Amino acid sequence: MDFSEGYVSNEHRELHRSAAESADPLSVSPLQLAPKSSRSPDSARSPKSPRSPKVQGKCSTLSPRTHKQSHSQKDGRPKKGGSGGKGTWGGLLDTDDSSVIDPNDPNYDSTEEYDHSNEKKPNTELDSYKKKATVIVEEYFATDDVVATMNEVKELGKPEYGYYFVKKLVSMSMDRHDKEKEMAAILLSALYADVFDPSQVYKGFSKLVESTDDLIVDIPDAVEVLALFIARAVVDDILPPAFLKKQMAYLAKDSKGVDVLKKTEKSYLAAPLHAEIIERCWRGSKNTTVDDVKAKINNFLKEYVVSGDKKEAFRCIKDLKVPFFHHEIVKRALIMAMERRQAESPLLDLLKEAAEEGFINTSQMSKGFSRLIDTVDDLSLDIPNARGILQKLISKAASEGWLCVSSLKSLSVEPERNAIQDSAAKSFKVKTQSIIQEYFLSGDILEVNSCLEQENSKNCAALNAIFVKKLITLAMDRKNREKEMASVLLSSLCFPADDVVSGFVMLIESADDTALDNPVVVEDLAMFLARAVVDEVLAPQHLEEIGAQCLGPGSIGSRVLQMTKSLLKARLAGERILRCWGGGGSSRPGWAFEDVKDMIGKLLEEYESGGEIKEACRCMKELGMPFFHHEVVKKALVTTIEKKNERLWGLLKECFESGLITMNQMAKGFGRVAESLDDLALDVPDAKNQFAYYVERAKTNGWLDNSFCFTKQEHATENGTH
Repeated sequence: MDFSEGYVSNEHRELHRSAAESADPLSVSPLQLAPKSSRSPDSARSPKSPRSPKVQGKCSTLSPRTHKQSHSQKDGRPKKGGSGGKGTWGGLLDTDDSSVIDPNDPNYDSTEEYDHSNEKKPNTELDSYKKKATVIVEEYFATDDVVATMNEVKELGKPEYGYYFVKKLVSMSMDRHDKEKEMAAILLSALYADVFDPSQVYKGFSKLVESTDDLIVDIPDAVEVLALFIARAVVDDILPPAFLKKQMAYLAKDSKGVDVLKKTEKSYLAAPLHAEIIERCWRGSKNTTVDDVKAKINNFLKEYVVSGDKKEAFRCIKDLKVPFFHHEIVKRALIMAMERRQAESPLLDLLKEAAEEGFINTSQMSKGFSRLIDTVDDLSLDIPNARGILQKLISKAASEGWLCVSSLKSLSVEPERNAIQDSAAKSFKVKTQSIIQEYFLSGDILEVNSCLEQENSKNCAALNAIFVKKLITLAMDRKNREKEMASVLLSSLCFPADDVVSGFVMLIESADDTALDNPVVVEDLAMFLARAVVDEVLAPQHLEEIGAQCLGPGSIGSRVLQMTKSLLKARLAGERILRCWGGGGSSRPGWAFEDVKDMIGKLLEEYESGGEIKEACRCMKELGMPFFHHEVVKKALVTTIEKKNERLWGLLKECFESGLITMNQMAKGFGRVAESLDDLALDVPDAKNQFAYYVERAKTNGWLDNSFCFTKQEHATENGTH
């Protein structure tokens, strides 16, 4: 019933209420399900509602929010079951949205129907991939099975969504323990290139950086953890270092992603020994060093050769849980087969069955053979005809179908003349190692020069290159002092630039093997190469020559050259590179050999002309080259003999007693004078007699050991005997 506008008496309202209550209960029972509270204006019925025709024209003036206060004590809500009372918004059950849009309606909006019919449809493929990826990651964290997970990802397909798997794997591990973080890093290395294209890994980390602001809501230390993941990816060579700068350009300055990239660069990648620190950042059950894995591989291969138990060998391969490092198994098995010919057949059978059963995949098998091809020349020093033996092994593996020869480098058996060169190179390498090790102990550059003249009298370019490679390889395994000494020696030897270039090419070609023992091989090689340019051992154009010989997409050579050029382009690059190893070999890294000799000469001249002994000792200390003090001994002794003035002898006495010059350096200095006595005797006829006198005097003072002797060779020569 509809009341007219105006005042309505309480009596009329009561009659209307009684009539409503006496109505058929079936017609009102549904209305009793609705709440008794007043309806919010937000749920108002549309003016088009067919159940409230009279409200259409009056709802704007009779809204409960704008209607004047009623004289009645009632709250103005409609009666039970009422739906069209004045000032109401329709019946309580008129809440359905099933009304059809009528094009004839004056309020019809064509865009409303268009937008409704063209709602953005979900990407069902990506949604399905996300769900499956989440399940795979959860299972991986539970099973810790890298191989099975890699197979599942391959079966999942959709390589274009690989970036999401990378993002999901990292984000899910970020709020877990270190074990899961380490597992995630290992799985990423295993998936890289073999399953996921590098661009997908790059995109995945880009997405992670962009979503840092969201991640930090659930993971308070998201900046720290993500920065460590990115640093680990750079160290593991699955993310280029340029990622940091490129990604920084796309982010807002106030983004948390910027904090992540800055922390990655400054706190991790710029730290000394950063590679080793980052590799061990999540020490747990998954963290195993390269040396540990190599030792395990050696052990189970030796056990297999003795027992012949393939099942046990396969179990060991599986327990290693490093499918991305299976190429090391291939390489070591082949070397063992070449060294122990009786073990060749069982080891090849093991590799064959491992390939057929899927324990070692095709790419790892090819990589193992390729690594051996790269080092076959070095291997020839220990295994005669190593190249020919390896050629036979490759042919056998290819004929049996478990090796793809097309993916390998060419390997041809060299002519007989090269066998002679290999023999000479083997002998030279053995002697070179001894020469370099002695140099690291003594620092005697002249002694190195003398030895090289004897061992490489014809100045063979190939042997010079071998020496350069051996020198830097041994220095990289040692401390900064030896690295500095190696650079000083390299600049003092005056090798032809082409020979030095060949040496660096050999170093870069073998860098993959070196990286197994030296994780920072790229940084070390780049610094040695930059130092050679600064020391003018090489010219800048030689870098391009090195690049032309050993560059490849994503190769270590390209990374070494890129880092070298970056070092050389930096502000004050020359000074920084000269001091790169803190002056381990000299107080001013990069001093030329002749400069040091000249400084020592001036020091002795100044002291001889009346200088103070304390000042002379201080200057010697500031040189920072204790391994070169034999030059001081030699020059002081020669000057004493020439001028018959023992003032410099007093300096030697003070230096020895204060420990500034050691007995070893003293002996080397006297030895060098003994070698040049013939030339000295041309200017000083009694030089030999004077020298013999000073030798005995030095022995008496304890400077020289009593076993020191120089006269045997001289006297023998004088007597005409040899």
